Amino acid sequence: MSSAEPIIRSRQTEKDVNGISTQVICTEFSNYIFVVLTQYGKIGTLISVTPDSRSNDISTPTFSTKVLLGKDEPLTHVCAKNLATFVSQEASNRPVLLGLALKDSSIDAIKQMKEIIKSCQVW
Repeated sequence: MSSAEPIIRSRQTEKDVNGISTQVICTEFSNYIFVVLTQYGKIGTLISVTPDSRSNDISTPTFSTKVLLGKDEPLTHVCAKNLATFVSQEASNRPVLLGLALKDSSIDAIKQMKEIIKSCQVW
């Protein structure tokens, strides 16, 4: 019996970001990418990040964010776009479902978290 590649690919890692243990889980589904970024050990706020098909300029696509579960605050949308836009672009513009539970959402922390997500790529 040959071992087939799993239908759903997933990777996870854990690193410190400014002294806070941060876990990242990236899972690839056929129609979207699911990324969980947590400093609490929980999924937290669930945000949908989708490429905007109405964008007039193909070279700089725009993205829409929608909070599905959790706190719908402006900072949540900013963090989600910063963390998930490159994921969607590198995954052939598939939508991203992002779970965020952050203690530190500073610009420096977000930059470090992007690098952790890149190291956890499954797409």
